[in-house]
Amino acid sequence: MRILKKTKAALIKTISKAKSKLKLKPKKAKTPPVKAAKKRQQAKEASGTYETAIVNTKFSHSQEVYQAPARPQELPSSYNLDRMVLQVRDPRWLHTYWEVKEETFQGFKSRLGDDFFRAKRVLRVYDVTNIIFNGSNANRFFDIQINDFANSWYVDTAGPGRAWCVDLGLMLPDGRFITILRSNVVQTPLDSPSWITDEEWMVPDEIFARLYGMGFGLGKSSPVGGAWQERVKQGLFSSGLSSSPVKKAVKERSFWLKVDCELIVYGATEPDAQVTVQGMPIKLRPDGTFTLRYYLPDGRQVIPVKAKSADNVDERVITPIVTRETK
Repeated sequence: MRILKKTKAALIKTISKAKSKLKLKPKKAKTPPVKAAKKRQQAKEASGTYETAIVNTKFSHSQEVYQAPARPQELPSSYNLDRMVLQVRDPRWLHTYWEVKEETFQGFKSRLGDDFFRAKRVLRVYDVTNIIFNGSNANRFFDIQINDFANSWYVDTAGPGRAWCVDLGLMLPDGRFITILRSNVVQTPLDSPSWITDEEWMVPDEIFARLYGMGFGLGKSSPVGGAWQERVKQGLFSSGLSSSPVKKAVKERSFWLKVDCELIVYGATEPDAQVTVQGMPIKLRPDGTFTLRYYLPDGRQVIPVKAKSADNVDERVITPIVTRETK
């Protein structure tokens, strides 16, 4: 075995190099238990404050806060107008609302005197189906008494498919009815399939010519005054359409005119009544109305319409007399 001998200075140098390579960390001084608990409490409080700040960011807003617009003012209770509006709720019910100026009431007070204060406020409901209403020619009417403070009302007409108009008025002690306001006219819809079967559709001449031109094989652009009119003159429309070729006729002037007349008779009575027109029984619609269409030739036409009640007690006869003279 070989033994190396070193001097004291060499040994010190070797030990110093070894310590520098190990890089030994200095030991931390132990914290007393009281200080350690205090630090843990401070750390916990700091953590809670931080979490609260994070949660609060969900509800934070920018500096520019949205300002809602000011609410509109309440609608006025009145507009200082004299008006009455009627509208349809369903096939049976109507709704009406109205406003009367104080000056209007003062005018009625001065004109009627004590009768104004003894009068009853009334809604008069008119059935104005199939007529141009002038205030006195309604098919029928009924009255609804209302209070002095009402400004709207629901009306049960019990009459779907009819036209209606309503008056706001005063029923005087002597039975006279004074109209204050009159509403517009409305039409209630039907509550069943339509019973109207006698309506006719008007077709413009140009479309009529094209339709019949196509039927004759004359094309879609058959003009008014073209070949289809020649066939009308030859009577093909009255005797039936022919598939045989049309012979070329002598050229004539195309200008022509044809005029005819029809008569429509309509009316109404009790739905269970028996009605005859010119002695022939007719069928009433479910609401008691009827409509008849006649060809009207020249001369005097007498059309007696007779209605008899279901119990054969009451009878009414109305006889329209129509004269046609064609020149």
